[in-house]
Amino acid sequence: MNAFWSYFWPPFCAGLVVAVIAGAIGFPRPRRKRNIAFAIGTFLSIGLAVLWHGPLGAADRFVADVNQSIRAAVVYNYIPEVSGHVQRGPLTRHVLLSGPADDFQRSQLVEIIGDLPGVESASWSGDGKGIPLIIEGGLAAVLGFLCGLVLAYLRELRRRYNANWNW
Repeated sequence: MNAFWSYFWPPFCAGLVVAVIAGAIGFPRPRRKRNIAFAIGTFLSIGLAVLWHGPLGAADRFVADVNQSIRAAVVYNYIPEVSGHVQRGPLTRHVLLSGPADDFQRSQLVEIIGDLPGVESASWSGDGKGIPLIIEGGLAAVLGFLCGLVLAYLRELRRRYNANWNW
């Protein structure tokens, strides 16, 4: 499971599609109407990312996959009494580890769990570090929106260039 493909790719693509549509509507218009179209498109992209995160269940699937990977890594390293879970409240990609382990096991588990796909960092203490996952999803949607605006702008340039030809 890769965090990019399983969680961030759909909001990125949603932002891309919304931007191409907003660009097709906004670029031929005057600046004021163009800015309104882009603002509506940006909010729509972020709204789709929030919808993907919550009601469509991407966050729950992401947490289930990461927790399963954490459990497999702990069992593989012969320390089954240690447990780990993704930090919630707010949901981040930071993993909290707990259970009996010596100093060597603690340091190695932090490295091993931190290297799992979808995990940003791991620690034994409950310090609330990390960017909330919903904000990361919104940023992916905005990045997709910006890439889509570039595509829409290139399409508009091509349209304007072809409009100059007289056959």
